[in-house]
Amino acid sequence: MKLIDITMSLSSGTPNWPGDTSFHYEIAWPMEESGSVNVGKIEASTHIGTHIDAPFHYDNSGKKTDELELSRYFAKAVVIDCTGVDEITSEHIQFDEKGITAVLFKTAGWTNRDEFPDQIPVLQESVPAYLKGKGINLIGVDLPSVDHLESKSLPVHHALYEQDINILEGIVLDEVEEGYYQLIAMPLKIKGGDGSPVRAVLVSG
Repeated sequence: MKLIDITMSLSSGTPNWPGDTSFHYEIAWPMEESGSVNVGKIEASTHIGTHIDAPFHYDNSGKKTDELELSRYFAKAVVIDCTGVDEITSEHIQFDEKGITAVLFKTAGWTNRDEFPDQIPVLQESVPAYLKGKGINLIGVDLPSVDHLESKSLPVHHALYEQDINILEGIVLDEVEEGYYQLIAMPLKIKGGDGSPVRAVLVSG
């Protein structure tokens, strides 16, 4: 068994969505003051680095982070290499393994993880219905969004929502080969949350 970490590191240098809350960590209660321990504090967007979108993020009636089905984030997954494409279509999605419920798209569209990208490849709006027909209830992308960065209407988010497919964004697949894996990417149990950073891991072998 091999564990493959596909999570972005969180630090003050982690790029956040322009205008959103950047990541900040500091020791708020040092050992010199507490007498026994160091205690840190964190400030960050719920959509920093590798994270999930709860449906509430883009629909006021959608499920919140603490209401999500954890089984979706402990899933049999397939990694599909779409490197170099501008748009991911159903033609890119080829797999024959049974029991797959998560598809992770490797696009290499976010080459410098120290900077927020200017543009990214996206899913064609017909893809969610195709994925639903194949039993998929979670997709992951190595990008900060499944939609164009300038989009306000978020058509792909909503198309996925209509098919009851959840979203994982910001995964790191640079060194991951196409194939089948066990995915573990559990969100924090944030009451009323719109999203959550996750520690995403693939299990192979």
